[in-house]
Parts: sequence; C-alpha cells; structure tokens
Amino acid sequence: MALILPFEEDLYRQAGVRATFVGHPLLDEIAVTGTAGEIRDDLGLDAEKRTVALLPGSRESEVRQLLPEMVRAAKILTDRVASSIQFVLPVAHTLVPELIQGIVGPSGIPVRLVAGRTYETLSVSDAVIVASGTATLETALLVKPMVIVYKVSPLTFFLGKRVIRVKHVGLANIIAGRTVVPELIQQDFTAERVAHEVTRILTDPDVRARMIKDLSEIRKSLGEAGASRRAARLACDMLI
Repeated sequence: MALILPFEEDLYRQAGVRATFVGHPLLDEIAVTGTAGEIRDDLGLDAEKRTVALLPGSRESEVRQLLPEMVRAAKILTDRVASSIQFVLPVAHTLVPELIQGIVGPSGIPVRLVAGRTYETLSVSDAVIVASGTATLETALLVKPMVIVYKVSPLTFFLGKRVIRVKHVGLANIIAGRTVVPELIQQDFTAERVAHEVTRILTDPDVRARMIKDLSEIRKSLGEAGASRRAARLACDMLI
C-alpha cells in the first residue's frame, strides 16, 4: 500500500500489510504565486485589517448547517474590533453563490465572497474558521492558525458516536496526535466559542506562535512534494 498519512504506515504493517508512506498529494497542489500585497489587492482586501477566512465546506448541506453560526461569530468579532477586522469566504465551485449570499447578506456583516481561489485566500488570512475535512489539512499546510468546526443532526451524531471513537476529527490534530488547533464540534460549536478562539489567535502572541510552530511541524511530517511519483515508482517496482 502507498499511504498519504504518516501514522498509517505502522498501523498497516502491524496488520501484516506491506506499506510505505509516500507523502501527501496536496503538497503538489498547494501553490500560491504573487506577494501577499498583490493577492490582497486582487481579492479586494484591506491590507491594514486582520483577515479572517470562513470555510464552511463544499456541500450545500454543510453550508446550511455551518455557515449561519460562522456568520454569527463574525458578528461578535466585528462588534469587538469593528475597525480592524475583515472577513473573506472562498466559494467552492460546487456551490451556488446565491446560497452563500442568502445566508451572509441578512446578517449585515461585510463578507468578501471570492469565487474559488481558496489557497490564495488562506495565504493572506490571519485566522481561519474551517469545517472539518480536507480543508483543515490545506489550511495546516499553509501554516494558518485555525478553529475547526462541525455539526451534524443529533441522530447522525448519536449513531456515529456508537461506532466511531476518536479523540480528534480534524486532520491537523489527527496527524499531530494531539490538540494543535481547537475543535468545536456539535454542541461546542457556538458563535461565542468560535469568536473566543479566533480572538485568542488574533490577540495572544503566544497562542499564535505555538499554533504556527505546531502546524509547521505537521507540514514537515508530510514529507516533500512528489507523492504521486513515489507511488508510481512503488507500482513499477512490483511489476518488474
């Protein structure tokens, strides 16, 4: 087996499977060109304000479940530091922009909507509120402090808890094997809790520095770019 997460190697080998960690393919995909100033200008962001990115997921059901609480958190943050904070949301190509606008618009909070361009948006963000999933790893690889959030229906959560027992749901924390970034899941996912964690990231230098250090180590643990080539080489070696 060619594996993309470092902790998987020991698990499979203990089960008697020949396994090799080849690195993560996202390392080949995450690339940002241009300076931070150029990207901010291109995205229509104010260089003098701290930027918080909202990533509510790429599926309509996720957005409907998560974005309203993210927007409420943005409202709390705006009330605290109105003149020095801005929000940006990269809209996934799988979503209808009107869905996002229908949730964001009534709040009165100015959220800059960007079509795609997630990596560029993340690269100039000071903090990220992100739905649990691949986006958390993308955020980690760009070494951006984040708060991971998620919520499902009470029935789905109840059934899931009966068969899945894990300490973390965010890939950054799973890879690290400990809590590197906060996770606010189910009843813990409230606008007040999110705003509190984001405020800590933006205002506490120690919290921010520790998170950046830990995320840098996670990126390093995933190896170098070229995972697909290494996987192909393994396959070729088996055929020879």
